[in-house]
Amino acid sequence: QVQLAESGGGSVQAGGSLRLSCSASGHTFSSTCMGWFRQAPGKEREGVAAIYSTTGSTYYANFVKGRFTISQDNAKNTVYLQMNNLKPEDTAMYYCALDRGICVGLATLLSSDLDAWGQGTLVTVSS
Repeated sequence: QVQLAESGGGSVQAGGSLRLSCSASGHTFSSTCMGWFRQAPGKEREGVAAIYSTTGSTYYANFVKGRFTISQDNAKNTVYLQMNNLKPEDTAMYYCALDRGICVGLATLLSSDLDAWGQGTLVTVSS
């Protein structure tokens, strides 16, 4: 059974930075699409960033481009999300997600049949 362990959420002031980590275990997939989606109270889920394990290709939502960077350490089965210049509108629960196979962008992480997702880590940005 695939398990995802998230860490790195917290509270910061606008303009600050946080780094999220997500470590995957319990799978033998040869390729994965991993990343984060987020959900704020009263709002729908939205994809944030994703990375394809095989090529390192990355995908970002327009609202985080230039501020967030996703990276991976395949040896550790871990993905990182460096979040800079955070804004109050970034406040949300961030969920790590993993799906086997090809990454077709953020839509992969919003699929209804994901292989795994984490418990979520809260990011709060104050103005």
